[in-house]
Amino acid sequence: ENQTIIIQSGKILKVSPTKDLLLSKENTIVDGTGKFIIPGLWDAHIHFAFLTELAPSMFDLFLVNGVTSVRDTGGEIGFVKKWKDKSLADPLNTPRVMIAGPLLDGMPNVYDGSGPAVPPLSVGLASVEDVINKINELESLDVDFLKSYEMLSPDQFKKLNQLAKEKGFKVTGHVPLSMDVISASNAGLNSMEHMRNLELSCASNSDELLQQRKTLLEAGKKDKGSALRSRIHQMQRKTAVENYDETQAQKVLAVLAKNQTWQIPTLTLNTSSATRYYTSPEWQESFSLLPDSTEQKWKKYIDEIALTEIDPFRKEYSKWMFEMTGKVHAAGIDIMAGTDCPISFLTPGRSLHQELLVLVDAGLTPLEAIKTATINPAKYFNMEDELGRIKSGMWADLLILNSNPLDDINNTRKIHGVIKQGNYMDRSKLDEMMTKLSAN
Repeated sequence: ENQTIIIQSGKILKVSPTKDLLLSKENTIVDGTGKFIIPGLWDAHIHFAFLTELAPSMFDLFLVNGVTSVRDTGGEIGFVKKWKDKSLADPLNTPRVMIAGPLLDGMPNVYDGSGPAVPPLSVGLASVEDVINKINELESLDVDFLKSYEMLSPDQFKKLNQLAKEKGFKVTGHVPLSMDVISASNAGLNSMEHMRNLELSCASNSDELLQQRKTLLEAGKKDKGSALRSRIHQMQRKTAVENYDETQAQKVLAVLAKNQTWQIPTLTLNTSSATRYYTSPEWQESFSLLPDSTEQKWKKYIDEIALTEIDPFRKEYSKWMFEMTGKVHAAGIDIMAGTDCPISFLTPGRSLHQELLVLVDAGLTPLEAIKTATINPAKYFNMEDELGRIKSGMWADLLILNSNPLDDINNTRKIHGVIKQGNYMDRSKLDEMMTKLSAN
């Protein structure tokens, strides 16, 4: 209450008690009486390249939802770099974009472009030498971090992390199926997306499962990467959850905490097969902002899914994911909010608010959830002196809310205005952007 934020040249100049200030009428003055301000939000796991027809709409979809920064976790480098370059050229009207370039996968690679469910998001690397060459290439193209994937061999994975550390890149990704979580964390993995394959290392028979995976990977070398990965997950995930061992899990979490291997749970996505959040009319309201072709395609797929029974194991796996997210948080492991939009009918921008909600359901307080989408991503990219807080010297990426999100995390959706590097988009401007999106 009774605070004024002064913005100059896109940054916060000072935050001061209102009574201590005398503002010239030459300033642009926004009356925020009775409103609430939080830093601009991040979605720390998105894909511009997953649905290329949607990509041109994604900037505005993010901004109208208060998402002022995004972390693209995998796509063809020429395509994703185009969006980063566009953001750099117009920082006042676009979200900040951090890119990894393609998923760095082994052979056979999973996202090989062989079908709509597996667009060409990855590169298949056959050797350690291939890993070295690809990282050098990506470094020359100004990527912001690297993304490892599930078919890498242990030698490839270790070299990737070693090179990344030498070059100053964070490495995120999926734990390779040829490794366990402890080995991957010890090799230098900075963060894990979706907590992928964590369950395989938290089982009482984790060593046995690892040996089985190595055998399956060797036998499946000539199979399609997506088919091989699915076969391994189908064979092992249920067994791992059924054999979950709390002592083993705490051992794994202790290593992740010690090594500061962050987690991006993408909890909305991970539980979607059981919750089917996307079937609700309230969720589908957000589809009106999508291109017509995308909206119709999504509604058709959802109608088909709604006719099928929910696999009982999906409910069990979702419950495991919720509980494990709470345990990760309790273990002191930092979390970032990411959604994997637009996969699984996750409307860009809107999906981030859903992720904050499910993180609170999993045990975080509203303030802790907000941190996962503000200060934590800034810290991840060593930008905590520039972003993620409301204080002097920070970029003025701000979200003005009508209600207090600490009382109810749903209040992050009650947006009065968005500020991107000092550019104030009031409610009428945001509504105008939404009308334009709806007309596509």
